Amino acid sequence: MRKLITILRFAWMLSSVMVGTMIGAASGMDHHGWVGAIALGFVGLVAGVLLGSTPSGILQFLK
Repeated sequence: MRKLITILRFAWMLSSVMVGTMIGAASGMDHHGWVGAIALGFVGLVAGVLLGSTPSGILQFLK
């Protein structure tokens, strides 16, 4: 059971980082070109790490 929880936490963290980075990069590319894609992709990466570290963080963010 402990191994399953570890796998689920890893999958949650990986998916939140990927989604945050993709949203940031797409938004940056759409509005500011390559420099914006790199900058907002990094911002999305940081946001994904912060929100992915605790699933309850997303609930607090949406509240």
